Amino acid sequence: MAQLTERENYLMCLRGQQPEWIPHMGMGGPKRISPTGMASPSFLMKHMMPNSDHIDIWGVEYVTSPEAAGAYLPKTWDFILDDITKWHDVIKAPDLSGIDWEQMAKKDLERFKPDRVNQAISYGAGGVGFFQHLMSFMGFTEGLCALFEEPEECQALFEYLGDFYCEVCEKSIDYYKPDVLGIVDDTAAWGNPFVSLDMFREFLVPQYKRLAQFAHDRDLVITYHNCGKCESFIDDMVNVVGINEWNPAQNCNDLAAIKAKYGNKLTLCGCINSSQTFIGEMTDDHIREIVWDVANKYAPGGGFQFMVTFIIPDRENNPEMVRREYFVNEVMEEVSHEFYKK
Repeated sequence: MAQLTERENYLMCLRGQQPEWIPHMGMGGPKRISPTGMASPSFLMKHMMPNSDHIDIWGVEYVTSPEAAGAYLPKTWDFILDDITKWHDVIKAPDLSGIDWEQMAKKDLERFKPDRVNQAISYGAGGVGFFQHLMSFMGFTEGLCALFEEPEECQALFEYLGDFYCEVCEKSIDYYKPDVLGIVDDTAAWGNPFVSLDMFREFLVPQYKRLAQFAHDRDLVITYHNCGKCESFIDDMVNVVGINEWNPAQNCNDLAAIKAKYGNKLTLCGCINSSQTFIGEMTDDHIREIVWDVANKYAPGGGFQFMVTFIIPDRENNPEMVRREYFVNEVMEEVSHEFYKK
């Protein structure tokens, strides 16, 4: 019998089966291969590329800082939109005419070099997300006020963005031949969501559904990235949008209740917050105990995936946290392949 590949094992998990081992999304530390690889139109994320001007397709400038550990975030001053009623004059979708989508996909795949044997290829849809777009255009203060004060204008803007991203998907997704469609939108902070459930359903779910249809039409699985306490949105994302995986599934949410409700129908990716869990003095044995405890809580029957992200701003002067980052991923890799053999 042929040995199961990382890709096949990962897709088993997301399709509601118990995999042979726990998929491990290695984020830092020694990981031989992540079970997913990216393959999306690179022009959507050109501002994240090295040696770029770090200005996205909408005109938003992205900057980094030591505190962000190298991550690029929208500049928090000099926003491009100060009045939501004027968005038609400011927010202009790029002209897509004349693009050779097949050639673009070929070049992107050559650049990304996905391993189609061991990696499930993920196609990113919707850029960095509809809510995040509004916040990057206006900032959180004005953006959140706009949702309350001018809901019709916000709805129109989201429709406009949705039209653009659906056109990109329609023209390009089949050239990338993905296994996964990824939806990204950070609509929550650690303590609470940024918007109510009613607003989430009114403004955002319809756009997610439009993107998700490209996956449903092609029998792709759907991943959903949303940081923070967004548990109130998960029912809609599973039952209305049809997601298969939620990451990073941070432990500010009632993950035990979500696991009990959905079992292996929804894969929880993460379930460990490294900035809280692995700081301070602790032994390597304690780290092993934490990793095994998380697996025992969420991995039975499937529906769980290891992932832990260490944000270490000053890596050169923090050798213990760098060592710990490697060690945690080593332990996850060990537990990943031992768990279902118990």
